[in-house]
Amino acid sequence: MDLTILYRGPLASCDYDCPYCPFAKRRDSPAQLAADRAALERFAAWAAAQRDDRLSVLFTPWGEGLVRSWYRRTLVELSRLPHIRRVAIQTNLSCRTNWLDGADLDTLALWCTFHPGQTPYDRFLAKCHDLAARGVRYSVGVVGLPEHLQYARRLRADLPAHVYLWVNAAEGHAYTDAEADRWTALDPLFPYSRHPHRSAGLPCRTGESVVSVDGEGTVRRCHFVRTKLGNLYDGSYRRALRPRPCPLAVCDCHIGYVHLETLPLYDVFAGGVLERIPAVPPTV
Repeated sequence: MDLTILYRGPLASCDYDCPYCPFAKRRDSPAQLAADRAALERFAAWAAAQRDDRLSVLFTPWGEGLVRSWYRRTLVELSRLPHIRRVAIQTNLSCRTNWLDGADLDTLALWCTFHPGQTPYDRFLAKCHDLAARGVRYSVGVVGLPEHLQYARRLRADLPAHVYLWVNAAEGHAYTDAEADRWTALDPLFPYSRHPHRSAGLPCRTGESVVSVDGEGTVRRCHFVRTKLGNLYDGSYRRALRPRPCPLAVCDCHIGYVHLETLPLYDVFAGGVLERIPAVPPTV
């Protein structure tokens, strides 16, 4: 079986305090961090044992995972397993990068976000160039707030040409056509993010070949539909895997709507769906 898993454990702490994020500067207690580590190690052991399946895993923590040693170790270990097709994580890239020396870079990839005001631009850019020098697959993006436009333009000019710069529409922000055009000039795929996608009753790969898993092993079709399909560790989720339409009115997050069968994004991001890397760099 080919299965894509979006894993989100209990980790909610972050070293940044972005004003648009509800988890900014949230601190997990030592007990909460220990619980997150135990949950991740349990998941990693399960994934390592699934030798008859082909797995792709995207870690989507509410907090910043790569500042925690257990996330870095898990990514390296999973990347070296032959039945893991891809392992990726969303990150602010505040961590060091030498841990990547032990990873299989044909399998591991990073989805990086630049948060202006949280880290010096030159420091973030230097880490991006370090990733490129190491041969790491990665994308870079920003939240499309007006005050971020200058940084997005600098990133597009300063990043290696092959690195995709994505722009997420800011939650609650209505874009004029002129504003949207400015963002689209940097990210030709921004129109997919600009407006929520109608999804009610439409076919989606989630719940069939894509699932969401939390720290307890509870399996849902995606992060945004709370209906449980079963549990990862007792195998009960497998009986529930089947094609099913989306029950929500709209889908407005990339990690959700990328799986809608009514959109062409599996072709656009062929080979790079989890790390948000298009098969062919979009023309700016």
